[in-house]
Amino acid sequence: MMTPGMALTDPAGQGALLQGANWVRSLLLGTPAVAIATIAIAAIGFLMLQGRLPIRRALVAVLGCFIIFGSGSIARGLLAIDAMAVDPAPPPASVPSPVSTPMAPPPQPTVYDPYAGASVPVR
Repeated sequence: MMTPGMALTDPAGQGALLQGANWVRSLLLGTPAVAIATIAIAAIGFLMLQGRLPIRRALVAVLGCFIIFGSGSIARGLLAIDAMAVDPAPPPASVPSPVSTPMAPPPQPTVYDPYAGASVPVR
């Protein structure tokens, strides 16, 4: 029931939609999801050992687990990239590169030996 003092947008964030979203997130990333993913990866490994599952299909399943459980880190990384694009750090002070001196060519052998440096076993 709405009272006259309640706002339509709940700033505390404890509305029914937010609670439902938190429940779905805990279902997808919580203990049941980890248990199901562990059993799935074990089953995939068992099927691959038997030769009944192609490697490509198994890699797709494993990659899906990485994406689901790493979604928080992926989102934080993308937001950090966006923040750097909006407010980039100042460029570092330029440091002059050291002057390189050209190297002298290697000395030419005075006697021609076609087998110089060859590793030939002596018998």
